[in-house]
Amino acid sequence: MCGIVGYIGERQAYPILIEGLKKLEYRGYDSAGVALLCNGSLELAKSVGRLAALEEKVGQVVPSGCTGIGHTRWATHGRPSDANAHPHSDCSGEFVVIHNGIIENYLPLRNWLQSLGHRFCSDTDTEVLAHLAEHFYNGNLGDTMRKIMAHVHGSYGLVLMTSREPEVLVCARKDSPLIIGLGEGENFIASDIPALLKYTRKTYLLNDGELALVTKSAVRVENAQGERLAKQVFHVKWDAVSAEKEGYEHFMRKEIHEQARAVRDTMRGRLTEDGQVTLHELGLLPERVRALHKIAIVACGTAYHAGLVGKYVFEKLLRIPVEVDIASEFRYREPLLSPDTLVVVISQSGETADTLAALRLAKEKGCPVIAVTNVVGSSVSREADHIVYTWAGPEIAVASTKAYTTQLIVLYLLALQLGAWNGTVEASEIARIAAALQELPAQIDGLLHKEELLKDFSRRISAWEDAFFIGRGLDWAVALEASLKLKEISYIHAEAYAAGELKHGTLALITENIPVIALATQPHLYEKMWSNVQEVKARDAQILAITMESEETKSQGADAIFTVPATLPLLAPVLTVIPLQLIAYHTAVLRGCDVDKPRNLAKSVTVE
Repeated sequence: MCGIVGYIGERQAYPILIEGLKKLEYRGYDSAGVALLCNGSLELAKSVGRLAALEEKVGQVVPSGCTGIGHTRWATHGRPSDANAHPHSDCSGEFVVIHNGIIENYLPLRNWLQSLGHRFCSDTDTEVLAHLAEHFYNGNLGDTMRKIMAHVHGSYGLVLMTSREPEVLVCARKDSPLIIGLGEGENFIASDIPALLKYTRKTYLLNDGELALVTKSAVRVENAQGERLAKQVFHVKWDAVSAEKEGYEHFMRKEIHEQARAVRDTMRGRLTEDGQVTLHELGLLPERVRALHKIAIVACGTAYHAGLVGKYVFEKLLRIPVEVDIASEFRYREPLLSPDTLVVVISQSGETADTLAALRLAKEKGCPVIAVTNVVGSSVSREADHIVYTWAGPEIAVASTKAYTTQLIVLYLLALQLGAWNGTVEASEIARIAAALQELPAQIDGLLHKEELLKDFSRRISAWEDAFFIGRGLDWAVALEASLKLKEISYIHAEAYAAGELKHGTLALITENIPVIALATQPHLYEKMWSNVQEVKARDAQILAITMESEETKSQGADAIFTVPATLPLLAPVLTVIPLQLIAYHTAVLRGCDVDKPRNLAKSVTVE
């Protein structure tokens, strides 16, 4: 997500920090900042916007100093602003910190620190780390970091610097990458390899729970108990472009493989250990939820397909009628809206023009509006009444993958929270679904390890100009997203059909060996679904069945079978979409397409 760079050595740190942060710009960010040790004190420079804005703010009077840290921020807590940009400092101005990740318990920590007299200057979760450093410091920065690690819950790649110990930087990692670059008379810290390649290819890769004390002449890696660890040097062999993709051929494949982390981060701090949902940021009053008579979900493209899954989930858990609209059509059908209609708008970028127009119409009609978006400070997040962010991190590839899965996660969490408030979902059922949600990241990782099994079917599809996806219920909603993925990056004509509609015209298009992907993860629809598969097989189609591991034996008639781990049928879309994304990806690669930048498409549609 965000970018981290640290330097300690004999050279001036500022140009090294800026150069390193520029190498991380591809990750996306909304603000930037640096902190340097200058003549025994800390000097900070921060700016909202691009690195160029930071450089302009610094101007010709470049801060001097041979030790420093820099950061580019992708907002999760607090809108993009100078105050919310990293690095963050404590009250004394003697400690600064930069941080990637999410501190789940930052609110109770902040309240506790404020009760002790600490003054906060930002809306971020990160600032608590600087104040914790001030509170716990005992003359040893390594001990201070260990105490911070013991008190915070969540994910972090963080670097701590203090004017009290100018000869050392301390960094630590949990669930957020952190790399140490090894030099001669100098050492480096970064969140990603591209920031280091100009200076060194020798690195240490920190593991979860490890911290490192970095001086210009040495690096000591320890565990949380202070015991020294022997680290093996990792020699980077990638070129600069490959390094941005962490060795992956394309950003899309990298982002497919980031989905376990993205799903975990989106749930982080929102599911308690005892299986309850706590969307603290929502701000919607329970009595307002109990007065709702209808829900309208409005979105475009992939977000619209997430909304179709949301319709099934909301109606099942909330027992409230739900309409799903393509945003570009919403206004023009003169929708029936009133203050007892909840409108949920979904937009990865938060700048989708049609979705914004729908949001504004809903507000004119007095409807409460919840925004589901990936970008803090976006137009959608500013104008909606309530916001739930997807913490997917930036998506570089045009075809959306991790944004879709995290949108699904937010919709599940939202349904559970609203269901708890209006009394339609028992606490035991919430706990059951929450437990299954928490298993999803590990299950996604398991699916990604089966990627090779999908390449053979991708080869079959790549030879055709048409392909079909069929499913029922939630599987049909996922089939729509799968067909979009295939057509937008491979340029194959792909269609998704509700399997029950085959005899209403679609069967006329099924010919010998044409590829058909059949989704079957909903137990109450298995019997009907496999009857539809037999109809397709009777026309000699090539069928790939995607089903649950527990139901593999029922996949009669399929030429190939790919199974996803057993989960609650309601949650199956999160797992089912993973192999479908990979099929689209490998098909496009086999056809020689520009996977990350498909023709005629843009990442964010900001005009109608």
